[in-house]
Amino acid sequence: MKKIISILMVCLLAVALTACGSNDKEKKASDNDKTKTSEAQKKQEEQMKEMQKKLEAQKVANGKVVATVNNDKIIGKDYNQALSSSQMQMQQMGQDPSSKEASKQIKSQTIESLIGQSLIMQDAKKKGYKASSAEVNKELEKTKKQYKGEKNFTKALKQAKLTESELKDQITDGITSQKYIDKEVPADTVTDKEIQDYYNQYAKQGTGKGQKPPKLEEVKPQIKQQLEQQKKQEKLMSHVKELKKNAKIDIKI
Repeated sequence: MKKIISILMVCLLAVALTACGSNDKEKKASDNDKTKTSEAQKKQEEQMKEMQKKLEAQKVANGKVVATVNNDKIIGKDYNQALSSSQMQMQQMGQDPSSKEASKQIKSQTIESLIGQSLIMQDAKKKGYKASSAEVNKELEKTKKQYKGEKNFTKALKQAKLTESELKDQITDGITSQKYIDKEVPADTVTDKEIQDYYNQYAKQGTGKGQKPPKLEEVKPQIKQQLEQQKKQEKLMSHVKELKKNAKIDIKI
């Protein structure tokens, strides 16, 4: 994702004042500080632009078929959108997604994720799962409200390089796959023992020098939610692995 960094514009004073006392010295020192700040910001901006070029280079042509899953094609546009999301997540974690090693990792994760989504959607449609128009429209309106106005919503769509129709298709797939996952891949129950074990490990690691961990009762809901998500993710990955056994998959990039 492009980050626009504003550059502080500094006017340099002409070095021709030699007898104007301490005030001029203070001004000169201040200007030097501003110049250094400006130079640092310019350097940072150049680095961001260079990184963005590398991230863009990881993408493929929108119409290119990157993989086929049974009879379904995964095209470049879908790959690029998923890739951008993975790049942004890595940046938020303080990692460099433009490095050679990270590039390979992101590419692999993105392809595998899209293949998994395709397999889930195929099986969901086969078993009759679908999203109603009412459900899709309700979710669309909820999305629009987040942008506080049609103008902002349209602008966001443009930035994401999406049409409203394409967004509705994504919402439809999202609702359909969620119905399928909830029914076909239900999360296993998290036991009190698992919560206690997780808490004990957390408490043992400590929260910082001289700090005591919060009581179990205070963090139990968060621990339970985290363990539920972890279990569901593991179960979903196992489910996709099973679907792959009977699928014909051809990765083309």
